[in-house]
Amino acid sequence: MAPHLVIGLTGNIATGKSAVGQMLAELGAEVIDADKVAHQVMEPGQPAYAAIVAAFDDDIAPAGGPIDRRRLGEIVFADPAALARLEALVHPAVGRRIAELVARSTADVVVIEAIKLLEAGLSVRLCDEVWVVIAPRAAQLSRLMESRGLSRDEAVLRIDAQPSQESKSAQADVVIDNDGDLDALRRTVEQTWRAAID
Repeated sequence: MAPHLVIGLTGNIATGKSAVGQMLAELGAEVIDADKVAHQVMEPGQPAYAAIVAAFDDDIAPAGGPIDRRRLGEIVFADPAALARLEALVHPAVGRRIAELVARSTADVVVIEAIKLLEAGLSVRLCDEVWVVIAPRAAQLSRLMESRGLSRDEAVLRIDAQPSQESKSAQADVVIDNDGDLDALRRTVEQTWRAAID
């Protein structure tokens, strides 16, 4: 049974997508985390694994083991062409897996949380609405350095490797501004949720 409403939830790195996704899950949505799906399709024996190892050399997956995501991140976030190559290998496999999960869902509302929702074409193929979470750049930098242990330079590279928040917002049905106040974010999410399901 297909869900009644599919919401695509996106936003750039460290804007608070996951916090919003968690809030939506608490409100009753089934949340599909595209990043987790991407991890799954990159595991040994899964759809994207062999192609990624072939494209980026064996040193990212020593002895045929799991892909070293930190090493792969260092490569792709420093080289836009490498990032595009990785996305061309991963996005189709992720899209297929997410489409299967949405089709099997019995939930009234399914949320697809995906940083590359728009770029991968998932919003057009699968979503009834697109919600974009935005945050001040300073908050993004702080979150990346604190939560992921990145240096300032590494955090800047990751932020700058993505399309602007403005370009994503321009494609949104709903823009959620996460200025760092969790209570205000929760109120905004709850109001937006009520409007969506009414």
